[in-house]
Amino acid sequence: MSALDDLRLGARFAVNGGREGWIRTILTAIGVGCGVALLLVTSAIPNALAARDQRDNARGEFVGEQSLDKPGRDTLLIGTVWSDYHDLSVRGRVLRPEGPGAPVPPGLSVLPKPGELAVSPALKELLDSPEGDLLKKRLNGPVTAVIGDQGLAGPNELAYYQGSDTLVRDEASRINRFQGFPQEGLDPILMLLVLVAFVVLLIPVAVLIAAAVRFGGERRDRRLAALRLVGADGRMTRWVAAGEALVGALFGLVVGAGLFFAARSMAGLITLERISVFPSDLAPAPALVVLVCLAVPAAAVLVTLLAMRGVVVEPLGVVRTAKPVRRRVWWRVLLPVAGLALLLPQIRRGDGGGHFDQNFVVLGTAMLLIGVTVLLPWVVEAVVTRLGKGPVSFQLAVRRLQLSSGTAARAANGIAVAVAGAIALQMLLSGTGEHYTRDNGASESEMQVAVHAASPAAPGADQLRKDLAAITGVEKTFAYARTGLGDSPSGGEHYADVTVADCTALRELVELTSCKDGDVFLAAGKDLKGFTPGHAYFLDPAMPGEPESRLSWTLPAGAPTVPLKPAVGRYPVNGVFATPSAMPAAVKPSYDHRFTLKLDLGVPNVVEHVRNTAYAADPMVQAMGMTDGQTDHRYVQIRRGVLAGAACVLLLIGASLLISQLEQLRERRKLLAALVAFGTKRSTLGWSVLWQTALPVGLGLLLAVAIGYGLGAVLLLMTGFRVGVDWRAIASMSGLGAGVVLLVSLLSMPALWRLMRPDGLRTE
Repeated sequence: MSALDDLRLGARFAVNGGREGWIRTILTAIGVGCGVALLLVTSAIPNALAARDQRDNARGEFVGEQSLDKPGRDTLLIGTVWSDYHDLSVRGRVLRPEGPGAPVPPGLSVLPKPGELAVSPALKELLDSPEGDLLKKRLNGPVTAVIGDQGLAGPNELAYYQGSDTLVRDEASRINRFQGFPQEGLDPILMLLVLVAFVVLLIPVAVLIAAAVRFGGERRDRRLAALRLVGADGRMTRWVAAGEALVGALFGLVVGAGLFFAARSMAGLITLERISVFPSDLAPAPALVVLVCLAVPAAAVLVTLLAMRGVVVEPLGVVRTAKPVRRRVWWRVLLPVAGLALLLPQIRRGDGGGHFDQNFVVLGTAMLLIGVTVLLPWVVEAVVTRLGKGPVSFQLAVRRLQLSSGTAARAANGIAVAVAGAIALQMLLSGTGEHYTRDNGASESEMQVAVHAASPAAPGADQLRKDLAAITGVEKTFAYARTGLGDSPSGGEHYADVTVADCTALRELVELTSCKDGDVFLAAGKDLKGFTPGHAYFLDPAMPGEPESRLSWTLPAGAPTVPLKPAVGRYPVNGVFATPSAMPAAVKPSYDHRFTLKLDLGVPNVVEHVRNTAYAADPMVQAMGMTDGQTDHRYVQIRRGVLAGAACVLLLIGASLLISQLEQLRERRKLLAALVAFGTKRSTLGWSVLWQTALPVGLGLLLAVAIGYGLGAVLLLMTGFRVGVDWRAIASMSGLGAGVVLLVSLLSMPALWRLMRPDGLRTE
């Protein structure tokens, strides 16, 4: 018979092989299906994120290089409102049409009238619920429209548009169409993050699929021995076994497709790290779907043929490894060493804008992670052969591992590879995070909220300060005014900031030995080139398209230089500091006002009351937490996508490990029942099963920590960042892996108790 005929015969055994054949096929299909589903979801994530970016870009307010200086029939003023509600981010825009042809945002058919609100479905649901009472007091206009899907980044986004008839050019952008910023390419470090995340998320899936096609291998090999009695040779048995695995893999594709569409239908209900996607966004590329459909069955056949090389199927039984040949380590080390050899030449290429060789990065990272799966069987065998002493449950587990350490190592491979990759990725994220995060200099012990009122809101600044100070839970309020100083009426070549405040507030910003109203100070360490004390300059210099400044002011000749304190709020202070009477009265209407508040966080919802008060004064008055750093949005998006993918991989690992555990228990049903019949305590067997899982996984986690740290260190060296031991990442990832094992063991206990019944000795 040809190999194709042998494959068909194996396929018939899988379908018509009775209860045992069907159980094995179903287990394989479930294991492979979980992997296929995750492969499809993972391959769809880039398209989903691209669709989010496209919708977000389509509703942007980028005006391009040609600024719109004058209102027209087709222009719209749009103001950005940065708002939060508890730990939720709310996207707000204030709109004022300047002509009948003003553009309408995507997702709306008409612009909201002054005071009216158009809200996203998720925001409407929040406003209608008791949890949104405080937010409803802030957004108290009538809701007249719901934003359509094409105007939202995701289904769970909190967003609104509010009409206005008071919005002015100074606090808004003027546009004649909605369009986003030009798309920027990823820098080398972000590209490295994407590449490593891709490998880290997909390698565990491939490992688990390879393990799934070998479910029920021991019983299958005993059935194949019967074929030898009717004249089959060794080659035929291997291809028959491959045919059985092929059917399980094909059924797994069907199961995986079903799980993918089920997950896709629920995608709109899930928000991970503030990312939500529409079900239609999860559409994997057709080429990737075809690749998965071809690669999974081919891998099932190849893995089975390779596994059968170590099994001798004879007419009278199976010779697997009565006395196992000791595994050799030398060739197992070659794979991670080769991976390092590919990565080491890339060191420091990301420093200074260089680019990595993407093929080398992907291949080197994959070889290091696959090295975990190659080394783990040798590590498990080397350790368990030296164990033996201990409680009865421990001895039972060790003896089982000594007889079949390969099966236990395969079950632990998925956890080990996932943890190794997660540690490396977490180290890379932690090490590069500072590069993409700008600290504002504030701490929890300083001001907690910063309120910014731009110049159009200045007339109400005094009343706003009183209203903020009157809020229960506001302990201190410091007020600052900001304006600019230029060397010409239109700004000129040189520009500096001028911060105006009383002496009490200035002492929060700079080190002062003495201060009285009328004093002016210069910031130490700040570049004030072009400004000479005793010379006249122009306050509030004009921006392009604005009338030129006519406010002349002489920088006092005796202004002392003072050192700065750490920046307070999101607005780093610099340049010139002046007390109120030192400034001419004519400049006061142009001030931008900033307030920093010290809060008693023990007062319920004090931050929300501050935000509501600021919004009531003017929607464009921004109230922001001062301890929040500003992080590059592309870095945030990649990090969130990685965490979402890691959560899916963790779920898959747990499901696959549980299936593997149940399959191994089913294979040892008669042995377990016999031990109980001879008087072995059920609790002893339960602990032995836990030991059988914990020992390989524990060794796998140790190996994962070593390789994961090594990979993370190399990746950081490639980016040019300092290498440090991130014990928190190592502990959290290892603890997560151990937690999955413990949960799987607990879930398998009911099946273990059922298999230890006396009827497990029955033979048909």
